[in-house]
Amino acid sequence: MPGTDEPPSSTKYSPRSVALSLLLASQRHDRALDEVLDQRMKSVSDPRDRSLIMELVYGVLRRQEPLDWRLNAVLTKPLPKLPALVQMLLRIGAYQLLFLDRVPASAAVHETVELAKASSRQLRRDWSALVNAVLRNLIRLPVPNLPDPAIHPAEFLSISYGIPLWLSQRWVERMGYGQAESACQAASVIPSITLRVNRSRLTRDSLLEQFAKAGVTAHSTAISPVGVKLDRGQDVSSLPGFEAGDYYVEDEAAQLIPPILDAHPGDAILDACAAPGGKVTHLAELMDDRGTIVALDSKASRLDLLRDNCRRLRLHSIVPIVGDARRPGDWPEEITGSRHAGLPQFDRILVDAPCSGLGVLRRHPESKSQRLESTLTRHQILQGQILEAVAPCLRPGGVLVYSTCSTETEETEEVITRFCRTYPGWVRESVASWLPPTALPFVTEQGALSTMCNRVGMDGFYAVRLRNMS
Repeated sequence: MPGTDEPPSSTKYSPRSVALSLLLASQRHDRALDEVLDQRMKSVSDPRDRSLIMELVYGVLRRQEPLDWRLNAVLTKPLPKLPALVQMLLRIGAYQLLFLDRVPASAAVHETVELAKASSRQLRRDWSALVNAVLRNLIRLPVPNLPDPAIHPAEFLSISYGIPLWLSQRWVERMGYGQAESACQAASVIPSITLRVNRSRLTRDSLLEQFAKAGVTAHSTAISPVGVKLDRGQDVSSLPGFEAGDYYVEDEAAQLIPPILDAHPGDAILDACAAPGGKVTHLAELMDDRGTIVALDSKASRLDLLRDNCRRLRLHSIVPIVGDARRPGDWPEEITGSRHAGLPQFDRILVDAPCSGLGVLRRHPESKSQRLESTLTRHQILQGQILEAVAPCLRPGGVLVYSTCSTETEETEEVITRFCRTYPGWVRESVASWLPPTALPFVTEQGALSTMCNRVGMDGFYAVRLRNMS
């Protein structure tokens, strides 16, 4: 019997059914949503269908908290008590009713009910009557009052901005209501498409001129000196210069991190968590593609993405290696010519560590259902293990940059404080000298980079610079 997390076969090619299958897939942790989405979209040829699928998938994920709040107000039992497929059907229908003006209410209800009917075999029950009643009650009944922010601030922020309750509660307790609201707002806005200019091929002005001639409206980023923002969302792979390797899709905050490493042509560099290749390809550009950059990642499939990016960007100094950053003794001996105590030695090391990704929730709203407060401790342990493992691979006097796309202290300052306490021969250096003047407001009192709660549309990133003085 088919699983209850798959749409019915008779409707599997309808846009709403494709969206349903993708939303259900987003609740699993085995594959990233963007990978599943790219694969599934190859079978959808109609641009209007593709647009509706994208709108439903990302709209439901971004608005899940207010959707669930509205649905629970008209349900006789809590939404989590219903089968996962029924929950997602209700969210899809509710999103169209509450947030999509271009879809008539009658069509939203009818299409969702029909999809529920077609799902009855998988569910061993026809849930269409419940779906119909709930969606019609959303139209008919008055909108409930939001929680009073003076009494229930975390609940108000969660529903207003589509942030998990545990996270809004955490931010209110740690930062106070005002800054917590700024953090919620930053995490909920739809991000612009930002590109990093491949300056080994052309200048930013040249790329903007190239876009203007093709009718693509774009502008320079406010903080990064190598960034370009598109004025509207579109398929980047179809833009002029993509196949030629003129740019890489990367958020403005991420573009600030590789220069902190201060890599030079001829250096031996380790990127300990390299795939899919944003920061390591930036490093290669900064080094004029001269030297050796070992790009380590534990998953071979992710390194395939890195290789594709290197080919497109015309970069040759990057050496992709499958390996666990926590076990340098198992890395291939040929990755660098210099070894000490049986371990390879590098001039510079970048640890862009695996983390909760709470700084990029706006780009990956599916993460909201996969991230819990308990994961912060698990990530902190892993981050510490990686730092301690690669530290002996940095030559005396060398520089290590640790970065995460996290907003939480467990994955940022606490990791570095613990590492420096364990390794007193390592010292922190302010990142200010390696940032453009426009980025200096994001340097913390401790000398780290932190773009959390910024008001210029960047993701939330953290980076610290360490020097091995032992």
